[in-house]
Amino acid sequence: METLTTTTAVRDWVSTQRVQGRRIAFVPTMGNLHAGHLQLVRYARTVADFVVVSIFVNPLQFGPNEDLATYPRTLDADRAALQAAQVDMLFAPDVQEIYARDLDQMTRVEVPGFEGDLCGRSRPGFFAGIATVVTGLFNRVQPDIAVFGEKDYQQLVMIRRMVHDLCMPIEVHGVGIVREADGLAMSSRNGYLDTAERATAVGIYRVLNEVKAALEGGASDFAALEQGARESLSAAGFKPDYVSIRQRADLQLPTPGATELIALAAATLGTTRLIDNIMISIT
Repeated sequence: METLTTTTAVRDWVSTQRVQGRRIAFVPTMGNLHAGHLQLVRYARTVADFVVVSIFVNPLQFGPNEDLATYPRTLDADRAALQAAQVDMLFAPDVQEIYARDLDQMTRVEVPGFEGDLCGRSRPGFFAGIATVVTGLFNRVQPDIAVFGEKDYQQLVMIRRMVHDLCMPIEVHGVGIVREADGLAMSSRNGYLDTAERATAVGIYRVLNEVKAALEGGASDFAALEQGARESLSAAGFKPDYVSIRQRADLQLPTPGATELIALAAATLGTTRLIDNIMISIT
């Protein structure tokens, strides 16, 4: 596995693969890798000849009171895991390589409709930070395929729209959520949970399953289901941000007769913000 830290080196490496006609799949991450990330890598290996993974903790997507300084950075362990997963190239740039100027002077990419909705409502600038860094990484790696996890479903929908709107020659693939044995969605931030919080955390998945069962059983009062789910989370010890039922394709509010839905939730437990979602099909 090559480990590269500069844009020039990445582009030279990519050019060599292109000359040989190889397809490249790219998995962007912020490191502190777990089984969910490695599932993305395994999927990438099935759809391309060469796999690139980036590790970059992106300061542009963290708010002023969020956990940028304490976000877990485990590069040596991550590198070993990627080597074992047969990744071909790791791109591990520093901040100056990605952002040549102060952050408030950098050009930004914004996809309309995400900043004021769902996670964007409570994390201003979050989605613009993701869109900006992913655009920069795409321009450096120039992949044929980009692979993202469905746990961050809003991010996945936003990136698909951005790629379409900006005519980027990249296929965006989503891979299903990888869960712990009790159902908790895997996340680097799960490591912040203490023992009691970890036992409680699976409640977010339980509540989403209750919403799914109600909808697939014929319930149609979305607002009541969302309110009931938020109350259940509160009773379990969470501080809910939102529970929302949306159309799966575009995250808009469901239109009459919509059948392919997704229920999304975000809630804080202790000091840890958790997100999760579940797919719903109405027949």
